[in-house]
Amino acid sequence: MTSVRVLVGTVAGAVLLPLLASPAQADSSTGPAVDLAGLRGVLRSALAQGAPGAMVRVEDRGTVFRTAAGVADRGSKRAMDDTDRFRIGSVTKTFTAVVLLQLVDEKKLKLDAPVNRYLPGLLPDDRITVRQVLGHRSGLYDYTNDMFARTVPGFEAVRKRVFTPEELVKLSLRKPRTSAPGAMYSYSNTNFVIAGMLVEKLTGNPVRTEYQNRIIAPLRLSDTYYVHPGTKIPGRFARGYLTPDQAGAPLVDATEQTVSWAQGAGALISSTRDLNTFLSALLRGRLTSATQLAQMERWLPSSGTGQAYGLGLRRRDLSCGVSVYGHTGAVQGFYTYAFASKDGKRTLAAVANTSNNGTVLTTMLRTLDSAFCGKATKAVGSPASRAPRGKAAPVERHEDMAPAVPLD
Repeated sequence: MTSVRVLVGTVAGAVLLPLLASPAQADSSTGPAVDLAGLRGVLRSALAQGAPGAMVRVEDRGTVFRTAAGVADRGSKRAMDDTDRFRIGSVTKTFTAVVLLQLVDEKKLKLDAPVNRYLPGLLPDDRITVRQVLGHRSGLYDYTNDMFARTVPGFEAVRKRVFTPEELVKLSLRKPRTSAPGAMYSYSNTNFVIAGMLVEKLTGNPVRTEYQNRIIAPLRLSDTYYVHPGTKIPGRFARGYLTPDQAGAPLVDATEQTVSWAQGAGALISSTRDLNTFLSALLRGRLTSATQLAQMERWLPSSGTGQAYGLGLRRRDLSCGVSVYGHTGAVQGFYTYAFASKDGKRTLAAVANTSNNGTVLTTMLRTLDSAFCGKATKAVGSPASRAPRGKAAPVERHEDMAPAVPLD
């Protein structure tokens, strides 16, 4: 029988000092109660579908709901715990976008200026703007489509490799663009490799330094690290397990890698606590001006039912009519959901320590309904409700690695 551990408590000393004087307006509604039974059920399902472990942390105005199941380490059998650190994949994109929008506030960057103004000659089209890069509307091909077309061989080929950002952009430019600049949404890691390059060019510092000085240190994020090109996760962590493409093949321990293939698009390490702190601060206007937060929240349709994308920030519309804001992350060995209410007062971070398993990814999506809709998880719009009678729910697409390749 699967063991699921649940803890409910309060956050000690969880007061964040504002980083800017003018916080954004917030929705003060309390929302429905967190459905703890629903969260536990989601984790049990994820384990039954192949995840070694899974965990969720929900914070709501000082109250913390924590539940975990399965193991963080298949070798030692150590139980998963919400203090474990893990690779957050493309949730990194929100951190990178925040740094760039702070640079807009500092008048060092203009969103509607061409990327080539700041990185001369990098791109073959002067029409591609910073805004289009941050909103996945540049038309730049995602090089990971080819890099991870074969999941395990692709990963092993880059596990220890260190790329320059320019090398990754060149991989993208070998392929035709997916659209004209601004014409349509097309998720591409290339965009946020370029975003990281912009950070470094405009500040003169590595992205690691800017994450540290602008986000990690001010918010006291004690579990958040950018170790690239190092391969190890510091301190206590969950190991990540990659599912091979071949059915029945053993999981591959993918914990140690440079993540150099992602960099500013997906190389950060964090914890459920730190992700909740970060998103709460962002949506409460403590990381950018109200003007730049509004830019992040200028939603345009993206792929997937009930989804929209702003600038490094995703909106998901849940079964109960509530919208939540954050990002998903998929990196070898880990699936992450990190989302918050509009006012930033209720936050969720959920992770399963597996990847290349679209069934688990779809299941973990249901944590959002349990956290933000309470027991109204079967309403119209939920994955379960969209499945025809007698058929399985549609598999959630992952977009962080090889989005155009049908790996799920």
